[in-house]
Amino acid sequence: MKQHVTATVNGDPVEFLSDPGMTLLDALRDELGLTGSKEGCGSGDCGACSVVVDGRLVCSCLMLAAEAEGHRIETIEGMAEGSVLHPLQRKFIEHAALQCGFCTPGLLVAAKALLDSNPDPSETEVRYWLAGNLCRCTGYDKVIRAVMDAGAEMRQARVA
Repeated sequence: MKQHVTATVNGDPVEFLSDPGMTLLDALRDELGLTGSKEGCGSGDCGACSVVVDGRLVCSCLMLAAEAEGHRIETIEGMAEGSVLHPLQRKFIEHAALQCGFCTPGLLVAAKALLDSNPDPSETEVRYWLAGNLCRCTGYDKVIRAVMDAGAEMRQARVA
């Protein structure tokens, strides 16, 4: 039997019907049309499906859609403000921290969750935080530099 689910996604109230075994990833993609989160592994090992639920980074492939009831979810689609890119998105472009783009949404969501919880992480902390996000194209160094640069820019903007 399908379950009626209400949640807040990227600041907007949403409703959808969920089959008992439907993952949050499938609900986001198939029911809500938010296709930025990707299914890379289906087992929580790659981070391509990363979203933030009530301030906590989660793999949406491991969370049932029904568990989203009443929660606040942030996806890659909510990162930019209209046509204005988030500093992380801009820095990923500036540092060429993306290639095929499959892992990029998950990396960006994870990096934003890090900077939201720790605005001044060390390089080691960034590497540790993003260790759950696999990328076969970039070699990670450009990703780490982009996150560090975005963090510095965001800290400067808070002071100004």
